[in-house]
Amino acid sequence: MGLLGTIIWHLDTLIGAGVMLLYPLYASMRAIESPSSLDDQQWLTYWMLYSLITLFELTCWNVLQWFPLWPYMKLVFCLWLVLPIFNGAAYIYENFVRSYVKIGNYAGSRYPEDQRRMLQMLSLDSRKPVERYIDKYGPEAFQRVVKAAENEAKKR
Repeated sequence: MGLLGTIIWHLDTLIGAGVMLLYPLYASMRAIESPSSLDDQQWLTYWMLYSLITLFELTCWNVLQWFPLWPYMKLVFCLWLVLPIFNGAAYIYENFVRSYVKIGNYAGSRYPEDQRRMLQMLSLDSRKPVERYIDKYGPEAFQRVVKAAENEAKKR
C-alpha cells in the first residue's frame, strides 16, 4: 500500500494541525471582531477543551502511545468541536459547563435566555443575520417569527 497507506496512517498529523489549530485560530479572530458574544463562547470553550485534551495527553502519554486509535479519536472529537454544523464546543458549554459556572445573568448578554438558546442552536454563520434582525426590530418581532415558524411546522 506504500504511499496511500502512509497517508492514511498519518492522517491525523496531516489534517490535525489545520483542524485543531489553524481553523480555530482563524475563527477565534473572526469572533473577536464580531459584535456577538455567542461565537466568543464557542471558541473560548473550544480552546478550554483543547487545552484540557493537551494536558491529558501530556500527563498520560506513556499509556496513550500504546493505544493506536487515540490520535484518530482526538481528531474526530476535535472535528465535532470545531465544525460549524455541530458547534460541539458550544454544546458542551451549554449542557455541561454552564450550570457549574453561571452566576446570575451575564452582564454582556443582550438577549433573553430563551432567545440566547435559540441562537445557540444556529450555526455561527446564520446567527449574525438573526442578531441583526433582533437588533433592528426588537426581541418581540423575533418571538413572532419563531411562533409563526412553529405554527407552520405544526400544519405540515
